[in-house]
Amino acid sequence: MNRIRTIFNFYIEGFRNMTWGRPLWIVIFLKLFILFFVLRLFFFKPVLSGKTESEKSDFVGGSLVERIDE
Repeated sequence: MNRIRTIFNFYIEGFRNMTWGRPLWIVIFLKLFILFFVLRLFFFKPVLSGKTESEKSDFVGGSLVERIDE
């Protein structure tokens, strides 16, 4: 248990004493937000939303058959 606490304190003190790390983490999280939320809204529309289970299975089956024929 003491070893886990030592490792935890090591990381906590490291994050507290960061100078350039905080702005970099902000940039990383902003980039992830843009990639996963904004791009999904505009470019990756859910194709199967609003369909019944049988319509979904027909759509997926048709897509698989089209890919095999190519």
